[in-house]
Amino acid sequence: MPAPGQAITSRLVPLLTPGNSEPQTHPMKYVLHSLIATIACGLCTPASFGQSALNRAVRFADHMEPSIPHEEQTTIADEKLEALKKSTGKRPNIVWLLVDDMGYGDPGCYGGGITTGAATPNMDRLAREGIRLTSCYAQNTCTPTRSAMLTGRLPVRTGLTRPILAGDKLTVNPWEGESSLPKILEESGYNTLLVGKWHIGSAPGMRPHEIGFDEHFGYYGAQKETSQAVDPSRYPDLILDAEKFQRYQAIGEDNGLMHGFADGTLEEVSTVDSIEDMARADKVLTDFSVQKILELSKSDKPFFLEHAFMKVHTDDYAHPDFVGMSASKYPYKDALCEVDMEIGMIVQALEDAGVLENTFISVTSDNGPQMDGWPDSGYTPFRGAKGTTWEGGVRVPGIAYWKGMIKPGRESDDVFDLMDLFNTSLHIAGAESMVPKGRYIDGIDQTSFLLHDQGQGNRECVFFWFKSNLMAIRMREYKSHVKVILPHSNLMHIDMATLEDTGTAPWLFNLYIDPKEELAVGHRMNAWLASLGAELAAHAATFKKYPPKNVGL
Repeated sequence: MPAPGQAITSRLVPLLTPGNSEPQTHPMKYVLHSLIATIACGLCTPASFGQSALNRAVRFADHMEPSIPHEEQTTIADEKLEALKKSTGKRPNIVWLLVDDMGYGDPGCYGGGITTGAATPNMDRLAREGIRLTSCYAQNTCTPTRSAMLTGRLPVRTGLTRPILAGDKLTVNPWEGESSLPKILEESGYNTLLVGKWHIGSAPGMRPHEIGFDEHFGYYGAQKETSQAVDPSRYPDLILDAEKFQRYQAIGEDNGLMHGFADGTLEEVSTVDSIEDMARADKVLTDFSVQKILELSKSDKPFFLEHAFMKVHTDDYAHPDFVGMSASKYPYKDALCEVDMEIGMIVQALEDAGVLENTFISVTSDNGPQMDGWPDSGYTPFRGAKGTTWEGGVRVPGIAYWKGMIKPGRESDDVFDLMDLFNTSLHIAGAESMVPKGRYIDGIDQTSFLLHDQGQGNRECVFFWFKSNLMAIRMREYKSHVKVILPHSNLMHIDMATLEDTGTAPWLFNLYIDPKEELAVGHRMNAWLASLGAELAAHAATFKKYPPKNVGL
């Protein structure tokens, strides 16, 4: 009789057989290495391959992530949506407010705010009058999160596994074959608009107005990618060296404020020629969103607005009108206060337009704080930061607000992945039947969780990837790592860190007793290590039928 580890290993090997993908680039090789480390402990058996005893979720379709059924709360949520549609005559508006690199501990409602020198009254109010999610997860960097939110798919599946940087040459357009949320909503009768940062490709065929948005007003890259060409105090070896700077400019990145439309019209509205231009960018973007809300609210069609702030991603420069706005007086804190003010402006515009009661609003961050930029960075109480799959890199603020639809004062620690906004937004829009069927969807519909007054989360597991490496899983309060990113200098989670296997066994943490992931409890103090290993194996198996893309990143 084979040993348990041998039996499961033999069942996983076909995942890398010819025809599925190229073994040298297929992420399943990393999955295998990770899982074999678990299996070798003798903690998984063939009987546990697949859904474990701990798992409450049900797989309702082959291509859909399993979800926890809550029939009664689903019925009640759907009744609320139908009643609202009858009273307003159209589907709800959807507004995503996405802050760049804001830490879990930055808003006041998450322990920051005035405590850390940057009051956030508008985010705090939305959390107080809506639902505050305490276990909301992003990917570990911005491009993966933004693509996952718009496709409902893990970045390893679409190939958008890391930020697209200056000089990158992709071999495949990752948007080919994808059904983006704005595209589906547009087909369902919505006006769709992105204002602000994109960072999911600036090459032809990859820009917002080409993948489903009716209109885009904003920037293709991150704030730092633009500011590094205009700040000689931070980048003297680039800007003050004429030969280097000429080579840098020859890369030809689009760093200006762009205005694109689905009909192909594209205009560069302005360029960033100074620090002050960069400092003013978010206010310009917010003024545009306010104007569009007032305009689109008069239409017979509902709208989807993703407002993606440039701040608080390093490099932060205080708007000339808001210098010293925070009690801290540091540029990052001033930027956080500005973003909070502008969130208030957008919500006020919805109220002024008379559509606040018919608008679902979410507020979140695309990853944890980029501590490598300290002190131009945010705060998290957890281990790690942006660029890692420790809690500090992936656990983010998550606020959902909907006047009259989401009960005020709710808080929940049920797990929520930002990919779930894809499925949830489609359900709210009455387009849940248009969730793509030809590819694996990792998002889960959380509409009933949010709209039921005592709603329970519909997601059981969150899987964490770093590029093409399967790193960890969270299931209820348990988190198991099979690979980790370890910094080799204080705060240097990107520039001075290494990717390492956990060794002879996964590192298992109970986040309720050890939220900072300081000491693994392992099998010596926990009965669920085998269950989490089985869930990793089941997750890996989805890539056999639905292989991922390799787009050249």
